[in-house]
Amino acid sequence: MKRLFITLLILTAGIIVPESILAQQRYQIGVCDWMVLKRQKLGEFKLAHELGCDGIEMDMGGLGRRVSFDNKMRDPESVRVFTNMADSFGIKIGAVAMSGFYGQSFAKKESWRWLIQDCLNTMEKMGARVAFLPLGGCGNNWADSIPLRQQIVWRLREAGDMAKARGMVIGIDTPLDAEDNIKLLDEIGSDGIKIFYKFQTAVEYKRDIAKEIKTLGKDRICAIHASNTDGVWLRNDKAINMKKIKKALDETGWSGWLFVERSRDVNHVRDVKLNYGENVKYLKEILQ
Repeated sequence: MKRLFITLLILTAGIIVPESILAQQRYQIGVCDWMVLKRQKLGEFKLAHELGCDGIEMDMGGLGRRVSFDNKMRDPESVRVFTNMADSFGIKIGAVAMSGFYGQSFAKKESWRWLIQDCLNTMEKMGARVAFLPLGGCGNNWADSIPLRQQIVWRLREAGDMAKARGMVIGIDTPLDAEDNIKLLDEIGSDGIKIFYKFQTAVEYKRDIAKEIKTLGKDRICAIHASNTDGVWLRNDKAINMKKIKKALDETGWSGWLFVERSRDVNHVRDVKLNYGENVKYLKEILQ
């Protein structure tokens, strides 16, 4: 709200703002807390600040075969301490992730509705408006199974309506290409479900990231995981042309959060500050 007020004030006053400032407002860069070994740990805000991030993607905690996420943010005192620490370092919660669904099937988890509700509650407490829901736990061929696809579509429609009612959106990660993702969103039919676009998935399936972004358009992408599998830093990754990707994002008019999930140098894979610091720095060079 504060940023919107300042922007309106600037426009009203006719002040010329440097393009770099506008780009910084348009594209915000963060890291996934579970990948920097700080899943719901108080130190994630200090680390994000040291890495040069604008914010973080906070995970809901481990899931496994349990009914609930291992989520600390149900405790009001934890919420107070975490939000105060985030504010002290100027770090935002750009998204809340349900990474537990990388290993658990959203189509088969009996407690799925409670898990979605728990995530939405956490988002509200932490000031986030975007959730990340991977469908990896459903397997890579769920889209070809009519009964499984119907179950996923039905659950996502319910989850999307739950999110929309609270002014939020759930971003899904699927193995589908842009055109098939559009068909899936049409099937779901809820404004509360969008695509949480992932560079790694596109690279694995040999897709053109920039072309996919243009096909999906700005209104279907709620956030981006801007990294590849581990190997080299984004700066050295020949499979990801960030300048071309930025051009595509600019042309669609998209704005929002980009989070680094992986892209660690295999020769220094355990060095969190080196890997994520370099990737955040590079994304800011290109996007901001």
